[in-house]
Amino acid sequence: MNPKPDFWPERIGFVPALALVILLAAGCSKSEPASVLGDASHPTPVHFYTVAEETARRRIQAVGSLYALEESTLSSEVEGPVAEVLADVGDNVKEGQALIRLDPRELQFEVDRQRGIVTQVRAQLGIGPADPPPTDPKKIASVQRAEADLFDADQKYTRAQEMFRDKLISQQQLDEGASRYQSTKATYTVALQEVDRLKALLVSSEASEKLAEKKLNDATIRAPYRGAIKTRNVHPGEYLRVQSPVMVLVRMDRLRARLAVPERWAGWVKDGATIDLHVEAFPGETFHGKISRINPAVAQDSRTFETEALLVNLDGRLKPGFFVQASIPSEKEEKTIFLPERAVNYRYGVYKVFLLNGNRVSEQQIHPAGQTEDERGRRFEVAEGLKPGDRVAVAVSGELRDGAVVREQTEGNAPAAK
Repeated sequence: MNPKPDFWPERIGFVPALALVILLAAGCSKSEPASVLGDASHPTPVHFYTVAEETARRRIQAVGSLYALEESTLSSEVEGPVAEVLADVGDNVKEGQALIRLDPRELQFEVDRQRGIVTQVRAQLGIGPADPPPTDPKKIASVQRAEADLFDADQKYTRAQEMFRDKLISQQQLDEGASRYQSTKATYTVALQEVDRLKALLVSSEASEKLAEKKLNDATIRAPYRGAIKTRNVHPGEYLRVQSPVMVLVRMDRLRARLAVPERWAGWVKDGATIDLHVEAFPGETFHGKISRINPAVAQDSRTFETEALLVNLDGRLKPGFFVQASIPSEKEEKTIFLPERAVNYRYGVYKVFLLNGNRVSEQQIHPAGQTEDERGRRFEVAEGLKPGDRVAVAVSGELRDGAVVREQTEGNAPAAK
């Protein structure tokens, strides 16, 4: 005995009831026949577009991705514990805005120490905090004292020589005068050298002071330009080493579109040309950019060359990493066919139109080469599927179906608006 299928009715009485319903429905349909739009008695009103070729400048279609104009990995130039993290992923920041602060106390101590050294050296040189280093060492007090002692010793030694010639003093007294002169002369030379040493020390200590101040300023890591935080790598309390990466900042006000252009168009892409771009995130919208760089080499694996365009993104709607489709103008002119956007039907990855065949329409698959937009609106460029003279139908309202009977509606027989 065969098992009963899952959909078999449980009660035989169900079958007569179902038959009764079907008979009643059939009776109703005979008494009130429905009018179907698109049959011989009710043709569908349509507008027609007669296909014709027109001369158009060829637009080059290319695909690519968006990249940030600048992307920087920020790192610490000093080491120390993190005191504050002032920005996080997704935050928009201004140029110069503080992002991370390190504990500044040790760095402040070093600044104070270096300032003390500078003050001490300036005091030894006899100059004030804002005075420039002396150019004439003889204006330094210590040199002036040594010079005065040397002058005095020289005078006394000269007199001693005269008195020795007159036999008024002994050889020992003359030697003592000569020794005193040589000693004061050496002291004077040392005083001049000390001034040179202090001047060099002043330059070095002031440089050390500036370096200490820079490190103190570097304890606050700031945004080098306006942008958005892409990555954050640190948390409060962490100890940072020099060159430790802390954040990744991307510049969002302008973006780069890097496009792969087929090599056959190498002679037609021009630097500075304005291009149209479309992204999936904003369907139906057109963004504009300007070609800024053209790679002179062709990639052998893809037979394309990279073209880069810059586009303004002040509102930040476009994001780095977006896939883009670009339309690039060229000077090349060709005969081509265009159709209004409303005449093209797109379903399941296939583009179709309805062609007039007698008083009926039939579906025809087409292969668009791209889209363009001008004063006539958005239009499809058709590469295959149509020829000049074909008549493409567009329903006045609703949708057409394959094989539908149609009639052309003009302004004179258009139905009144309801």
